[in-house]
Formats: sequence, C-alpha cells, structure tokens
Amino acid sequence: SEINTWLLFVHYGCCFGVEVTMTAGLALYFIERFDQTTESAAALASIFGWMNLFARGLGGFISDIMNVKSGMRGRLLWQSATMVAEGCSVIAFSKMQSLAGAIGMMVLFSLFVQTTEGSTYSIIPYVCPSATGSVAGIVGAGGNVG
Repeated sequence: SEINTWLLFVHYGCCFGVEVTMTAGLALYFIERFDQTTESAAALASIFGWMNLFARGLGGFISDIMNVKSGMRGRLLWQSATMVAEGCSVIAFSKMQSLAGAIGMMVLFSLFVQTTEGSTYSIIPYVCPSATGSVAGIVGAGGNVG
C-alpha cells in the first residue's frame, strides 16, 4: 500500500498540479493568444477555478457509483478515464484558434482536471485505512509538486 500512496501522489500532481499551473498562466495565455485585456483575460481564466464548485464533488460521486458497480476496479477505471480525458482535452485546448472554442475547451478541460481530483481523493481511504490522514497528506503534497 506504500506504493499506492506514491502512485496517488503522482496522480494528484497530474491533476491539482495542472490546476495550479493553469490558474497561474491562463490569463497571460488569453492576453497573448487572443489579445484580451488584462481584466477580460483574468475573468476568463477564473472560469477554470469556478469549476471546482461542483466538478471535484462530481468526480468523487461518479467514483462512488463506479465502486458500487465494480468495486475498486470501477474506481480505478474512472480515475484512469478522467486522467486520459484531462490529457486529451489540454491538447485540444492548446489547438483552439478562436476565443469561443478556447473557452469551451477550457471548461471541458477544467471539468476533467477537477473530476480527477475528486476521484483521487475517493480512493485514498482504501489505501491504508489505519493511516488515511497520512496518506491524504502525502497525496495532497503531490499536487504542489505537480
């Protein structure tokens, strides 16, 4: 179970670490790529963070549903699917030529980033039930490393 903690550390780095990176750079991206004002770019970039209001919970909720249907295998399948979707959507986002397309793809990308975060935390209690807090702390640190 020690290796599983570190695998989730890496997984969380690939979702929360991406969120931190995007939050820091999106406004500049919209300014440089789509010639937005600072105010407009900041407002657009904030959409990425606003997705947290529901998407993390959605990721955990769907993980719970997958657990009922298929046990831990279902949780891991959902975790893998959201992470692959996150990767595909960031590639698609980077190729958007219009502002509207970029905004739409950013929303989809953010949805997958946040659902992956929720999915990650739905797995943590099963890694080492007697040390859930320690596992959660290590995994959370992975987000900062990412």
